[in-house]
Amino acid sequence: MLYLVGTPIGNIDDMSPRACEVLGSADVIACEDTRVTGILLSQLGITGKRLIAYHEHNKAASGNGILDLLKQGLNVAQVSDAGMPAISDPGADLASLAALNGIEVSVIPGPSAVTAALSISGLDTRYFHFEGFLPSEGSKRRERLKALTLIGETIVLYEAPHRLKKLLDELVETGFASSRIALCRELTKKYEEVLRMTVSEAVSYYGTNEPRGEFCICLEPLEQKTMVEAGDGTTLISLLKEKGMSSKDIAAVVSEYTGMNKKEAYKIASEL
Repeated sequence: MLYLVGTPIGNIDDMSPRACEVLGSADVIACEDTRVTGILLSQLGITGKRLIAYHEHNKAASGNGILDLLKQGLNVAQVSDAGMPAISDPGADLASLAALNGIEVSVIPGPSAVTAALSISGLDTRYFHFEGFLPSEGSKRRERLKALTLIGETIVLYEAPHRLKKLLDELVETGFASSRIALCRELTKKYEEVLRMTVSEAVSYYGTNEPRGEFCICLEPLEQKTMVEAGDGTTLISLLKEKGMSSKDIAAVVSEYTGMNKKEAYKIASEL
């Protein structure tokens, strides 16, 4: 059987008794980083375990090897460095591979940065969109940023500290300047911090404060009511222009959302 095991996102005391039991009894533990998992097992008093690296860069070859072990009847526990496997890591690929080959998959739920950040964000949590890490560069990143403008529910993003300022600048450029944002870091740890402000205020704050630690960000969506009422697209163009979005990006979003000709949308936006 394949077990997907949640592990602490910071505080070792969040490790559940059931998760400890499964890791202690598993024949093999598949992990994102064997060193990180080795430290966790040592803290839990679990020794003598066979660890296999399974991550984004080796998931094809390693996944087939793990599948062979599962077919032999061995119990494999999969963990990520922190939080729930299969959430923004290749764990989903292994679970899918096992399921497709008739291997039973079981989950041992545990801590998750996504739900932890949402619960403490102060934003609407009835509906949310998990984006995770945006593509690091290029057209794919720009496309995903534009796509976020069409999402009508709280958006959850992951970001590394050295890219946080870039992300905030891009959110302003994409029209989110006045949207509320909760920047969560070090959750469950000694120096847990949640900053609640607007995106433009966050840009100013991090102009004089260096980002530290991995971030889980909750972002208020753009106003969707106006988009729905946009009709021929002119109201939507005005809204996005007020949000500070460039005419080029406005044209792309309005064309996708309303069907308006991109050149026409660009002309209207440029004239405002």
